Amino acid sequence: MDKIRIIIADNHPAFRDGLARLLSDEKDMEVIGQAADGEEAVKLTNELKPDVAIIDVTMAKLSGIEATRRIKVESPNTAVLIVSAFNYQNYILSSLRAGAAGYLTKDTPIPELAAAVRLAHAGDGIIERTAASKIVRKVIEDKNRQKGSLDLYPREMEVLKLTAKGLRNKEIARDLSISERTVQAHLSNIFGKLDVDSRTEAVLQALKEGWLNISDLN
Repeated sequence: MDKIRIIIADNHPAFRDGLARLLSDEKDMEVIGQAADGEEAVKLTNELKPDVAIIDVTMAKLSGIEATRRIKVESPNTAVLIVSAFNYQNYILSSLRAGAAGYLTKDTPIPELAAAVRLAHAGDGIIERTAASKIVRKVIEDKNRQKGSLDLYPREMEVLKLTAKGLRNKEIARDLSISERTVQAHLSNIFGKLDVDSRTEAVLQALKEGWLNISDLN
């Protein structure tokens, strides 16, 4: 089985080394490089083409958000996970808009972080529940426009709501008694209607449009 190839970018060597050791204990993961700042993270990603880059938000030379933006342009097949000590709304939203597959805090248990790496590698997004709640409340508070003119079909809404709860395609297919291919087709239609490229963006945009609310994330 091919291992998930990972790089870690963080200002603190002790955190990088500790996380690298813990993730390397996972049978399906391999840490292939470490970076001490944002510029080095972008350079290392371009050189090594990892499957997943774990990046801190606050780094020297180049912020984690800007590094994420550059990585997604220069190495679009690399999924980026932001792992930060800060759980600020602006950091979370900016990271997702830059193309990050997910946002987790540094106190996330290793089993959950490893699961997030696998999800990001599989093309799914993940946001820690407390971070997600902050985003939802912010979106609802700032919502000043009416519901969009486009409508989703009932089945598309069912798929979107299950996506918002964090279910993967296989789980959605099982719950709705449809095939994974049909789930993917519905997601493609949803992405097109919302003009987004990822599950996380779809959920955020649906919240803004008023198609989802905070209860749909529970």
